[in-house]
Amino acid sequence: MQKQRCRWANPANPLYLRYHDEEWGVPCHDELRLFEMLNLEGAQAGLSWETVLNKREAYRVAFDGWNAELIAEYDAAKVEALMQNAGIIRNRRKIEATISNARCYLQLKQETGGLDAYLWRWTNGKTIHTDGVHVATSPLSDQISKDLKKRGFKFVGSTIIYAYLQATGIICDHDADCDWRTPA
Repeated sequence: MQKQRCRWANPANPLYLRYHDEEWGVPCHDELRLFEMLNLEGAQAGLSWETVLNKREAYRVAFDGWNAELIAEYDAAKVEALMQNAGIIRNRRKIEATISNARCYLQLKQETGGLDAYLWRWTNGKTIHTDGVHVATSPLSDQISKDLKKRGFKFVGSTIIYAYLQATGIICDHDADCDWRTPA
């Protein structure tokens, strides 16, 4: 018997199915992945997640394996090189936001220990389980978005942050009938 997935998981894209089955909604405590996902969710603004997911490997190469220390040092020449990279989304504001976010992340890391400590403190280290009815934002995403913006992060509106919280398992938001949905 075939397992039931969330309706958004495109069955024609094996990469998307693997993402749904192995990553989305799984509690994440890995700093590198948390940093990567924050920036990829921002890159998604105005696009589909599938578009970004299909470019994720190219992003990893283009942004030095998501090494925040290296990204924080990118200069105008590097921005121009990234603007020529057909493997990523060539939007100057999004590229520059990633560089700015790397700098903000390094500051956050000094202040809180990193994204893992920062994010999970909002929920006392526990995943929030929803009723499986998808929304675009929540009071939690509103609060985190506001705080990240205050810290200088870019492309971190409440809708982007809600998607980020879903992707990193802080919010378990699988469809009510999805076989990957875990009980509260």
